[in-house]
Amino acid sequence: MESRISLITLGVADVARSIRFYRDGLGFATTAREGDPIAFSATAGTRLAVYPLDKLAEDIGPGVRPSSPGFSGITLAHNVRRKEDVAGVLALAARSGGRIVKEAQDVFWGGYNGYFEDPDGHYWEVAWAEQFRFDETGSLIL
Repeated sequence: MESRISLITLGVADVARSIRFYRDGLGFATTAREGDPIAFSATAGTRLAVYPLDKLAEDIGPGVRPSSPGFSGITLAHNVRRKEDVAGVLALAARSGGRIVKEAQDVFWGGYNGYFEDPDGHYWEVAWAEQFRFDETGSLIL
């Protein structure tokens, strides 16, 4: 059996707003339309889904309560091929309704990164490093 992460589902307050943020703002391809109960986006390697936070908690099981937005100990990452793309992706996120929480800058591990927060408080790192390599699908090679 292969180890893999094939889908990441974000619990969100407003699916339609998230569709607009990820599809219209960041360019994540989806067939979802406003009014759909869930939206899936195809990305290189992994798929992203947005689903109502309360429904996601309910699906996990009784007694699971949605948490308030904020740092939960998990970040999502968008790794880019060129250093200057970090600032570009951050600017795109800000124009689309996200909030920059760390401007693009050189970092201690030798790369260059910044962070934004999506409209539901999920943190995204945008990162570049000279040693990053990508396969033909655009997936990061580790």
